[in-house]
Amino acid sequence: MFRLAHISDIHLSPLPALTLRELISKRITGYINWRSNRKGSMTGGTLDVLVDDMKAQSPDHIAVTGDLVNLALDEELETAQRWLKTLGDPANVSVVPGNHDAYVPGALKKTRRYWQPWMLGDAQASANNPVEFPYLRVRGDVALIGVSSARATAPFMATGDIRERQARKLGEILDETGRSGLFRVIMIHHPPVRGAAPSHKRLLGIGLFQRTVRQHGGELVLHGHTHLATRYEIDGPGWKIPVICVPSASQSFGGNHKPPAAFNLFSIEKTNIGWSCHMLERGVVDDQMTIRTIREQELAVGAIMAPVEN
Repeated sequence: MFRLAHISDIHLSPLPALTLRELISKRITGYINWRSNRKGSMTGGTLDVLVDDMKAQSPDHIAVTGDLVNLALDEELETAQRWLKTLGDPANVSVVPGNHDAYVPGALKKTRRYWQPWMLGDAQASANNPVEFPYLRVRGDVALIGVSSARATAPFMATGDIRERQARKLGEILDETGRSGLFRVIMIHHPPVRGAAPSHKRLLGIGLFQRTVRQHGGELVLHGHTHLATRYEIDGPGWKIPVICVPSASQSFGGNHKPPAAFNLFSIEKTNIGWSCHMLERGVVDDQMTIRTIREQELAVGAIMAPVEN
């Protein structure tokens, strides 16, 4: 059995001091949003308690689906690098960037450099190559596929995108790992589902993403961005693929209208008729930052095969 933990939208705090030059950009709107909406509701204390509980579940791997920072300042990216080192060995933690990690032009290039060890696919790491998306990491029977939807956008916009080159490579990886009989987990920041995010925060290329997985397959999609605990389904080649989001990992209890911090733990196991995937949700349940199990469920994943006869 392989145990995969999922957290997202870390939004590490506190926000560093900004220079006037840094504020003369889209960052001014983000700074105002942080001061008015997030400063008191997204806290490092909540994040620390959640991560401690997550580690106590002994996951084999941790998936982090973006927005580790707020304005993609150099100091923030360095802080996130240090935080990732405390989260786990790069071989056991996989990261994809979010829109806040690519907040202004040029930021995503720096993000890739600072967080490179946690974003390298197996082939890239062995060849000491730069970060490329999508990337592939294979751990046991599980294929972890990192897709980047992060891009710099105009003020008051938080859209992401996936384009033909990345979708084509994603299809190739899905085919390769499908032929190898692996459980394929796609990690992306923006939800690849219509209506899951408002228009100014949506993923551009939802149709392209869904056509890719409908043709090439997959077992599970993990995303962040909305700060909500949601479950959708999209079509695979003959089966439905669960699309799961998790609340922000630093959202305090009662901080605003968003649900408090939580993480998901997926227990994945190959059976004689396909795959078993048990999903456990744990999160903050009161203002004392108590962590408890919120719900458990079995996910229907992958194709159902004929039973093997004895």
